[in-house]
Order: sequence, then structure tokens, then C-alpha cells
Amino acid sequence: MPSPVQRLHSSLLTSRGVTLYVKREDLIHPIIGGNKWRKLKWNISSILADRNKPVLSFGGAFSNHIYALAGAGVLFDFKTIGIIRGEEGKQLNPTLGYAKSVGMHLHYVCRKDYRDKTSLAFLEMLRNRFGDFHLIPEGGSNSLALPGCADVITELDTQLQGAYDYVCLPCGTAGTLAGLISSNTKKKFLAIAVLKGAGFLHKNVDQLLGVRRGSNWEINLDYHFNGYAKRPTELMQFITTFQQAYNIPLEPVYSGKMFYGLFDLIAKKYFPQGTIIVALHTGGLQNETR
Repeated sequence: MPSPVQRLHSSLLTSRGVTLYVKREDLIHPIIGGNKWRKLKWNISSILADRNKPVLSFGGAFSNHIYALAGAGVLFDFKTIGIIRGEEGKQLNPTLGYAKSVGMHLHYVCRKDYRDKTSLAFLEMLRNRFGDFHLIPEGGSNSLALPGCADVITELDTQLQGAYDYVCLPCGTAGTLAGLISSNTKKKFLAIAVLKGAGFLHKNVDQLLGVRRGSNWEINLDYHFNGYAKRPTELMQFITTFQQAYNIPLEPVYSGKMFYGLFDLIAKKYFPQGTIIVALHTGGLQNETR
């Protein structure tokens, strides 16, 4: 079933002449929801062909990908290993607590070593420690993730009869963005980076696609709130107000930043009157609290 589309109404949207829909990817599944199901769908098909090997992947302490991969391991009966950026805390947050509770083996590495996660030497060290494994990159962003993400455009073209101009989404590794671009639609994409210093995401898109694709996409770097998983008062107040107005849950790591940035850009008249926007709610709601 396609994830549902919900229209939002507000005086700001009316005054700016903008129509805004939310594609509720967060409702796909309580654990493997949002863009993580889109990315993992074809990866899981590949894994099930040889489920004797564990699946190893990477993420930070608030990684939606780690959370979803751990859940997928339970549902589809394969072992999982999470290589986690940073030191182990005294108390696990909801993301890592869930992953550990369902059997994911968590292995922590310092931030310096984590930066080498794609090097052959680092991967060889991991194989020496854990044996052979299926490797999925950070965020689940690889070539198998692209067609699942491209399905979003197929669904929207049916649900809205193609009557939309922009798709807006949060961006951590650029895998979802690359998948949307791979659909070869003429629609425009606006990604809101959730990381500070995320200029590298442009290169990630090119690497995932294998070639520079078009000019119909942009990554906005202005709404990271000084870093990943930061919770400044301004952002948390926006999330509270948004949830009260629309009864749609948000979290501050991805969806909260994306909607804050989108509403700010609408207020600043970034979009011409008559623009129809679809915002992708990519889930990750275990990060509502910590």
C-alpha cells in the first residue's frame, strides 16, 4: 500500500499562495518505516539469498537506519551488527536501546576511526573481528536503495495525478535524494541537510547515481541547528506548535528540521505563488524522546 498523503492548511500557506502536502512515510511500519523501508527493501531481498552471513552497517547514536535494520533482522530472521560512531554511553537512548534489545550487536568506534569506515583497511579489520558479512553503508544508502526510493515518485504521480512541483525531504546521507532523482522526473527536489558542514552530500548524490543528474535538485545547508541531533529551544518550540496544529508527530533529528526549514522558506517567499509542495515525513519517531 502506498503511504498516505495529507494536506496541511494554515494562514501562512494561504498568504503565500502555497499548497503543502505531507507524504506520511512514517506510517509505513512502526519500526521499518519512513525512507528506511524504501532503502532496505531491495537490500533485504539480496540478504535473504544468503542469510547465514550477518548484516553489518554503520550509524550514529540516533541513526534511524540502525533502528530499522535491527528491526528488519528480527522480522526477516538475519543477524545484525551495528558499528556505532562515538563512545558507549552509560544509558542507551531509544534508538540503540531498541537495537540492542532485539539482538543487534553494537560495536562502538571513536569518531576518528569512524571517518575511515569505507577504507579497505577498516573493513578488513571488521572482517577479522566479525567474519564475513553483508555490508550496507551508513544510512542504507547504496545502489539497491535507489529503486525503492524512486517508488515514492510513482506513488505521488498516482495520488496527486502529477499535480505537484516540489518534493522536500530531510537529508543525512543523500541516499533518498539520489533515489528520487533516479526516477528521472521533471519535478524539483529540495533537501534540508540535518548535519553541520554537509557540503559533501552533493558528492554523495553524484557517487550514488554514477553521474551528475540534472539541475532539478538542491541541498539547503542552513537548517542544521549547529549539528546532528541538537535540540535548541527554537526548534523544539516549532515542533510543539506544529504537532498541536496538525496532529502529526515530529522528532528533532530529521523531520523537525525539515519542516522548520520548509516553513521558514515559505515565509521568506522562496517558492512562487501557486507552488504545490510535497514534504516527505521520513519517520524516525523513536527520537521524539531520549
